[in-house]
Amino acid sequence: MRFVDEFRDAGMARVLSTKIAELCEPGRHYKFMEVCGGHTHTIYKHGLEDYLPETVSLVHGPGCPVCVIPMGRVDDAIAIAERDDVILTTFGDMLRVPGGRGSFFDSKAAGSDIRMVYSPLDALKIARKNPDKRVVFMAIGFETTAPSTAMTVLRAAAEHLDNFSVFCNHVTIIPAIKAILDSPDLRLDGFIGPGHVSTVIGCRPYEWIARDAGKPLVCAGFEPLDILQSVYQLLRQLAEARCEVENQYARVVPWDGNTKALQVINEVMELRPHFEWRGLGFISHSALRINEKYARFDAERIFALPGVRVADPKACQCGEVLKGVLKPWECKVFGTACTPETPIGTCMVSSEGACAAYYNFGRFSRDRVKEATRT
Repeated sequence: MRFVDEFRDAGMARVLSTKIAELCEPGRHYKFMEVCGGHTHTIYKHGLEDYLPETVSLVHGPGCPVCVIPMGRVDDAIAIAERDDVILTTFGDMLRVPGGRGSFFDSKAAGSDIRMVYSPLDALKIARKNPDKRVVFMAIGFETTAPSTAMTVLRAAAEHLDNFSVFCNHVTIIPAIKAILDSPDLRLDGFIGPGHVSTVIGCRPYEWIARDAGKPLVCAGFEPLDILQSVYQLLRQLAEARCEVENQYARVVPWDGNTKALQVINEVMELRPHFEWRGLGFISHSALRINEKYARFDAERIFALPGVRVADPKACQCGEVLKGVLKPWECKVFGTACTPETPIGTCMVSSEGACAAYYNFGRFSRDRVKEATRT
């Protein structure tokens, strides 16, 4: 398939692997964080760690939108869904996310009307067909999915569908990266920047990372060669004593972002003073909410929510995984008590979750390493 196979060429991957090894300074170890969960899955699905020298490590960051939702927000959504006059809609990844009172699947089994949708527009369609019900869309995601939520609110306003509302849980990537940089637990040499988010916000918002934090960042695509090239670009910057933001994903990501998408977000939403992230705690100005102009579509204003903060299970170490402090298989319950079928933490649930990536793909490369060590 044109423009896919080209980015999965094994011969070119070996060429990049050689160039990466040539750039590594003897005796030095490098640690790069791939912020986006989509990158983590590509790395382990295609075995990219086998193309990197042992001195180059890749660690996962807080780029999975499902993984960062705290348990208390799940409980708030379940409280909305338990009302007889409500139909709660959300993306499929959210259905198995554990809250303090169970998951959406548990609530649905108990009688709540919870439905999976592929788009907020699907939720709007349900609202049109059920005028006697209040249809709530649980919105999640970074700036990637926020424009579609905002456009749906504008469509609901134009159609006067006042039985539709949004439980907004959109988060923003820049404060999360800042929280990572402020963490004393982690020392990084650079970032593989999130490709999906960058299609909306562009590369310019990352410039402070290079300028103020002194860490190079390369905005990367999601094919194997994209990631290997991004690692090469990061190492080349370090070898040349440069610290810049580079756009490897220029075929998709505009430097200044998608202005129309940003405009619609600004029309409908505003920054929250603070928001709780799973494993990272409260981060200032790190999430979005529906603004006053469209308050009639804000589920948080319409419904009385418990708003109780729920502590993560003691056995769960999702927070350390999201900060890149632990590899998923270093968690005590990884692959035993916590699996995709019986998740304890959110990182094992989502298709972008680090633990799911390591469980589905990474454990095989880990087994090969163990076997090689024994022999």
